[in-house]
Amino acid sequence: MIRDEADAALAQAEFFDICDDEQRRLLAFAGTRRHFDPDAVIYQSGDTPLGAHVLISGTLKARPEGKGANKPYAISEPGSVVSAMALILDKPRLVTFTAVTDCETLFVPRTAFLKLVQQSPDLAQRAVARIERDLGSYLGALEPLGRRMRAGQD
Repeated sequence: MIRDEADAALAQAEFFDICDDEQRRLLAFAGTRRHFDPDAVIYQSGDTPLGAHVLISGTLKARPEGKGANKPYAISEPGSVVSAMALILDKPRLVTFTAVTDCETLFVPRTAFLKLVQQSPDLAQRAVARIERDLGSYLGALEPLGRRMRAGQD
């Protein structure tokens, strides 16, 4: 039952559509379901996550920190992936994630994801393409802001 819920959570998560059914089942098996009470910290800014969380239920708050940080925002869509980049990169986060309500997540460890990527060149290629697309979208969204900032300097 728990593994079926974990598999369903991964199937909802857009990031994991790069995986086939068997790869999602393996990640669900390697993952752990976690419960967070309201105000519990999932990741603290400056921490290096050991993997990503897939939201099963509840609402999270993301609070970007550091120079030029954006406004806090809520995450409540089941299947939302918190810190997808942590599946690949062993780097500190610049965002604090906290539970707003009781939350359930599926934690997917980086080690499990990287093991699958090493075993499947096709998955590795899909992961690179997804990250390039996501970064391209992010950078494209920042472009108008950059133009306005440059215009303000003239």
